[in-house]
This record gives sequence, C-alpha cells and structure tokens, in this order.
Amino acid sequence: MTLRARLTAAFLAIVLGPVLLGAVFVGMTVTTVNRARAAERLDQAAGAVRGAVDALCGELRAGAVAAAVVADQGRAVAQDVPVQLRDAEDHPVGTGGSAPPSPWAVCGQSAGTGAYAAVAARVERRDRAGVLVGYAYAVRPVDAALLDRLAAGTGGATVTAARAGGGYQRQLDGPLPLTVSVPGPAQAGLVPILLVVVLLAGVGAVAVAWWLARGTTRPLAELALAADRVAEGDLSARVPVRTRDEVGRLGTTFNRMTRELQSYVAALTASRDQLRGQLGLLGDTLSSTHDVPRILEVILQTARAATGARAGVVLLLDADAGELVGDGIRIPLGAGLLGSVASSGVPRRGRVDRDGPAFAPGEPSCRTYMAVPFSAPDSVRGVLALYDRLGDDEFDDADLVTLRTFASRAAVAVENVRVHEEAQRLSHTDPLTGLYNYRTLKDSLHLEIERATRFGHRLCVLALDLDRFKAVNDAYGHGAGDAVLAEFARRVRSVIREVDLAFRRGGEEFVVVLPETDAVGGIVVADRLNTAIRSAPVSVPPKLPNAREPGGELHAARRIPVTVSIGIAVFPEHGGTGPAVLEVADDALYLAKAAGRDTYRLAELPVAPVPGGASGSPHPALPGSGR
Repeated sequence: MTLRARLTAAFLAIVLGPVLLGAVFVGMTVTTVNRARAAERLDQAAGAVRGAVDALCGELRAGAVAAAVVADQGRAVAQDVPVQLRDAEDHPVGTGGSAPPSPWAVCGQSAGTGAYAAVAARVERRDRAGVLVGYAYAVRPVDAALLDRLAAGTGGATVTAARAGGGYQRQLDGPLPLTVSVPGPAQAGLVPILLVVVLLAGVGAVAVAWWLARGTTRPLAELALAADRVAEGDLSARVPVRTRDEVGRLGTTFNRMTRELQSYVAALTASRDQLRGQLGLLGDTLSSTHDVPRILEVILQTARAATGARAGVVLLLDADAGELVGDGIRIPLGAGLLGSVASSGVPRRGRVDRDGPAFAPGEPSCRTYMAVPFSAPDSVRGVLALYDRLGDDEFDDADLVTLRTFASRAAVAVENVRVHEEAQRLSHTDPLTGLYNYRTLKDSLHLEIERATRFGHRLCVLALDLDRFKAVNDAYGHGAGDAVLAEFARRVRSVIREVDLAFRRGGEEFVVVLPETDAVGGIVVADRLNTAIRSAPVSVPPKLPNAREPGGELHAARRIPVTVSIGIAVFPEHGGTGPAVLEVADDALYLAKAAGRDTYRLAELPVAPVPGGASGSPHPALPGSGR
C-alpha cells in the first residue's frame, strides 16, 4: 500500500467518521425535536378543542336557560339551536326546532363509550316552590360543521368524533368523546437530505484527501527520483519547491545539498585533473632527465598543487658538511624545523604558534607547516616541506600521507640519479684509480683532436708507464700494487690542470691529454709528473703477520718507491689523428724506457710532413730528453 493510499485512507477515516456520526446525531436530534414539537402542537390543539367544547356548552346552556324561561312563561320556544323540553322523568314534552335523535352527549357529564349524534346542555325547570317540574335541552348535532368549528382554533389539527389509537393524536375526556390529531414529523424527507449531505461530504473528503496526499507524496516522489539521479552520478538533479512547509524546506535543503555536492565534485575533478597533469609532468620529468634540481622542482610543484600549499622547499643533505642545502639555504642538522626532521627522520606538521618549533636562521617563516624526510635505503637524503595551506585550515593527516608519497618519489628520483651518475662514472672511469678508462680515452681524444683542428690549436699527448710495476706485484702482492696505482693516479691529478684529462689505459699504463698545449708545455708537465711520482715512496698497508718480504724478513708497514717513464707526442706535428698521435707517444715512451726509465722523451718528428703539421726537422727549443 502506497504512502498516498495510506494518507488518503487516514484522512477519510478522520473526516468521514465524524461526518457519519454527525449525520446520525442530526437525524436523531431532528427526530426528537420534531416529535417534541408534534406533541406540543397536539397539546395546544387539545387545549383549543377543550376550550371550543366549553364555549359550545356555554352557548347551549344559555339556549337551554332561555328555553326554560320561555316555557315557564307559557310562550312558545323559538331558538337558533334545537331545544327540547322534558318532564321530571326526562321524557320529551315539547320541542323547539328540529332536535337531532339520541343519544346526546350532555355537557357536564362524562362521556360514555358509544357514539353520540349530538351534544346538549340541560337546565332544570322548577316551580315557584322549587319543585322539579322538568328539563330544558339545547342541542347541537355532531356533524362535520361542528367538528370543523372545534378544529378551527387548533392551527391545523384534525378533530373527529370517533376514538382511535396511534401517536400524535389524543382522546379528549368530557361530554363529547373527541379525538384530536396533528401531522407527524416529516421523517421521509430528512433521510435523503442526510444521505445527500453525507455523500457530498464523502466526495469532498475524497477530493481533499487526494489533493493533500498528492501535495505530500508528489514532492517526496520527485525527491526520490532526484536522489536516484544523484546516485547515478547526475549531480545537476533538482526538485521543484512549491510550498514553504516542511516538505518545501526538505526540497530546498536537497537542492542546496546537490549544488554544494556538484561544486565539491567539480573542485575535486579540477584538483584531480591538475594533479593528473602534475603527475604526468613529474613522470615525464623523471623519464626524460636526470637533472636533480629540475626533478625536485617538479616534485615540489606537484606536492603544492595536491595539498593546496602556498609555498614549499626541498633541501638535500650534504653529508660531508652536515647541512641541508637548498636554493640559498643552508641549515645544520638538528637545527630548526627542517634540521630536526632530517636528523630524527620523523615527519612533522602543525601550527607555529601552537606546536613550535623555533626556526633556524635562514629557514622560511610560516603559520602552518608540514615536513617529511626522504631517505635512501641507507640514510636520509633530504627534507620536503610545505607551508601555509590555502585558507585558514592547517594541514591534516591526509596531506601528510600525500606529502610522504611525494617525498618517497623524491628519494627514488635522487637515488636513481645517484645510481645513474655512478653508472655513468663507472662506465667512463676506472674504479680503482678514478681516472677515465680506455673507452673514454678513445672518445675524448677524438673530440679533442676535432676541437684542436677546428680552432687551430695544438694538443699534447703523454703516454705513461710505471717502471718495474710487475716486480711490485710480485714482491708486495696485488693489494700493494692496487694501492700504488691509486696513489699514482692521485699524484697525476694533483699535477695536471682541470682542463687536462687523465686516463688509465690498462694495467700500469696511463695517458694524459693536454688540450691547447704544445711540446714545450708537454715537457714541463712530464717533468713535473716525474718529480711528483719519485718524490716519496708509496705507503701501503702491512701484510699479514705470517707474510714475508724477499729475504725472509717480516714487515709491519711498507714504503714502495715508484717511478714513471713518459712519452710525449704533439698534434698535429706527430700525427693527424688521435690513434696516430697516441702511437707516436707510445714510441717515445719506449725510448724513455730504453734510456733508463724515470724520464721522458719527446717523439721525433716524422720525415714526411703531416697535413697541418710542422716540418720534419727537430724543433730547436725541444730537448731530446729529460732525467
């Protein structure tokens, strides 16, 4: 059963019940009133008839008295009404007028049970001595005229001479037995009227109930349909508001809710699209570059867009200096908000005026904050912090989770860049010495030759080889040999310029490329290298206690003397390509080895001129040998 049907039934029960009871009550009341009024009319009519009978008896008595007087005087009786004289034995002796036949109802006497043809008044006749001599009667026949006369003053009652039973009529006692009756209440017309009234009330109640039920359930049905549309995702659903009652207020509230929900979803959609764009930019950045500052900038922008922060900062940890370093910011570990987050590894959020902390010098100021560390598997790499959320709200736990997500991305990005840089370094450098490897030597020498050719510069190539290095390995072990190689590379780097390039060619062989350097400059660098290498023995860790040096002596620490032989070649004098120049430098190296080692040799100029090179005669300023 629907709500509309229940409301209609309830309304009809509430309205039609009293209507029906009212109709019954009205019918009973009207019937009672009508009966009371009929009884009252009957009383009045009976009283009027009694009065008329008494008046009639008075008239007849007067006629009888007159008849008696006239008879006593001996004259003839002449009356308007029939008169009859009787003797003392009540036998007729004379008549005046046509007297109706007996029996007569005599005024002053009680009526019998039979029917009377006339009503009469009797007067005694006495002589002078007072002796009864007879009677004088004045008679009036009981006919329709008499009955009409008696009923004339009753206001519509009916008077009959016969006795009858039933309601709304009365038998009158007296000389003449009469029945007075009045019309009964008009019950037959009341019932249809009440039925019509009840029917009209029922029709009206049904119409009103339908209207009220419809007015109540229609907005609810519209609200249900609109709620279904909202549940299906149509947030533009609205309901018409026709009234200002509770149902109307419900519709108004629903419309306001859907408007707010639509605005909220639109804002979420815009935020999602913005975040999706930022994440796309972040993904593109992570996949297209290994520029750490650029990656961190995109992560910071994305985190700000996702949380609605006004500002933010990303600081990386300089482990050697023990500081967080950013764009113009240096904060010691443990100092201020960012330093404490980096040192403890615990994220923080809050309000400065409520939660602190005191900021370190140079740290950004704010009202609300949120800071999380980002870490590699082994240690903290930096801190990501956001400040002052848009509006007056502070950051919540959901924002902190979001920021930790971006911080993890930052950690992965930094670690990936570090790994990439390390891989790049290892692919181009020798892991033992830290110098460029042979693969990089070929590429770099080719590029430097091209640059020297383009700008008309010279390029000097030094081929280096450690003297008697195999003996070092045999005598001290390969661990000591590795230590010698690492120290040798350090001393080479300390001698050459930043623009110069040092390479490990393999084993104990090395190459140094000196851009924009001629033979004289190459000799100067070679002499410095010889001096730096021989200047001090190389200290290596001690062997195990049971290890012995040649000769059977135990040594706790060892100092190994090291020297180097160097061959020098210059582009374009000694070759027009990188391999050609390097080959000439190798030849010069062999000459230095043949000359007793721990020295350098400048390659001899070829007899045939090299394109772009000098003549084959020795350079007057170039000595043939060094130490």
